[in-house]
Amino acid sequence: MTIQSAQQALLVQLKSLYDEREAANIGDWVMEHITGKKRIGRLLDKLQIMSEEQLSKLDRIGKELATYRPVQYVLGEAWFAGMKLYVNEHVLIPRPETEELVEWIVEEIQNSKFKIQNILDIGTGSGCIPIALQKKLPGLSVTSVDISKEALEVAAQNAEILGVVINLLSIDFLNENNWDQLPVVDIIVSNPPYIKQSESSSMAKNVLDFEPGLALFVPDEDALLFYRKIADFGKTHLSEQGSIFLEINEKLGKEVITLCENNSYHVELRKDLQGRDRLVKLS
Repeated sequence: MTIQSAQQALLVQLKSLYDEREAANIGDWVMEHITGKKRIGRLLDKLQIMSEEQLSKLDRIGKELATYRPVQYVLGEAWFAGMKLYVNEHVLIPRPETEELVEWIVEEIQNSKFKIQNILDIGTGSGCIPIALQKKLPGLSVTSVDISKEALEVAAQNAEILGVVINLLSIDFLNENNWDQLPVVDIIVSNPPYIKQSESSSMAKNVLDFEPGLALFVPDEDALLFYRKIADFGKTHLSEQGSIFLEINEKLGKEVITLCENNSYHVELRKDLQGRDRLVKLS
C-alpha cells in the first residue's frame, strides 16, 4: 500500500467519526507520526510503498481511533505553545484557550512595573502552563501542584524532555491544611476543574470517556469550588502587587466575577478567540 492510498483509507474511516476538517487534521497528524514526513513530503512521495511495520502501526492506531479515543492519547503527544508534550489519560489534553491564558500572563509580566519572580500553578496536569511560561520567560521560579501523582509524573517527564526546571508537589489543594506548604508568589495561575457534573450528558464521547474526570468536573451544588478556594488562598499567598490568572467555564463568567469581587479583588474578564468568556485576571 502506498502512502497516498493509506492516507485515503484512513480518511474514509475518520470521516465516520469526525467532521471533514477534523478528520483531515487527524489523518495528517497520524500519517506524519507514522511516516516521519510532513504533508509536502508525503505528497512528493505519495507512491512510496509503506513498510509492513508502518502498516501494522497504522492498523493499530485506526482501531484505537475507532473507539473515539483521542488522537493525542493514541499517539502519546499533544502540541501546546509550539511544544510537543507527552500526554496520557491521566492528564487533560491541552486546549488553545489555555495557550491564550499563557500568552496573557507573558504579556502582563513583560509589561509589569514590578519584577515578577515566582509563579504557582494549581492543578498542573501535563505541565503545559508552567513549561510554556518557563520557555517564554527563563529565570522564573515555578511551583506546580496536583492531587494526581500520575499527572505529576507526566509533568515531570515533559519538563525533563523540554529542559526546564519546575518544583512539582503532590498536594490536595482543596485541603486548606496543605496551604502552609506553598510559597507566597507573584502570580497564581490555574485551569481548574469547572464543568458541572450535569453538563456531562452533552459532552463529546472522546472527552467524556477518556479524559480524567478528576480534572474536569465539580459538583453541581458547588460549581465555583476551586475559584472560591483560590480566591481565599490568594489573600495569604499572593504578593502585594501579585495577580491571579484563571481559566473559567464560559457559562459561569458572571458568577466567578461576583465571587471574586466579593473577596475584594479587581476582576478583568477576557474573551477567548471564539468570543467566549473564558479567562479572568484578579488583582
